[in-house]
Amino acid sequence: MKKYNKIAVIGGAGKSGRYLVNELLNQGFNIRLLLRHPEKLQLQNPLIEPVKGDARDYKAIKDLLDGCDAVLSTLGQPKGEPSIFSAATNNVLRAMGELNINRYILTTGLNVDTPTDKKGPKTKFATDWMKTNYPETTFDKQTEYEVLTGSTINWTLIRLPLIELSEKQGKVLCSLEDCLGEKIRAADLARFLIEQLSDTSFNRRAPFISNES
Repeated sequence: MKKYNKIAVIGGAGKSGRYLVNELLNQGFNIRLLLRHPEKLQLQNPLIEPVKGDARDYKAIKDLLDGCDAVLSTLGQPKGEPSIFSAATNNVLRAMGELNINRYILTTGLNVDTPTDKKGPKTKFATDWMKTNYPETTFDKQTEYEVLTGSTINWTLIRLPLIELSEKQGKVLCSLEDCLGEKIRAADLARFLIEQLSDTSFNRRAPFISNES
């Protein structure tokens, strides 16, 4: 099994991304962290190497990934800007190909549809609500999924309900068909993301995860 020493992190300054960065540090990983404003980084740790840039800038993404073994992303949508997701993933996949990196683990909303879905009423309602109220980002996240499925990279796209910003950890429910709970704790999400580096169960798949209701 491949050993992962240095991880490229996108979205690590966001609300859930901070939990991911802290858990990576707790587990002793070296991190290259993409930041629009690295001067604002408050967390100081010798395992963190900040890289200035934007996920829509290919050069910044390639600089970030250089020397890394895998990519983890909890990228969020910047307010008031065009949807970012498919552009970022296109850049990541291109750079991964050029740098011979083959593991990409990222998060998205439960509104993304896949061929294995059997969404229940709550998940379907949430999906339809997002399509009606946030059509641009919803369409772009679906495009991101299609980009991933068309690639040769080993990816896992993790579909999420509401994220609860909590350090508590508990059982994580996983399904390829439907979201089984209404929330996922940020600490559980961070742990699950890192587990996918060694767990092959969801390679090239898009599981829903949540906590027990």
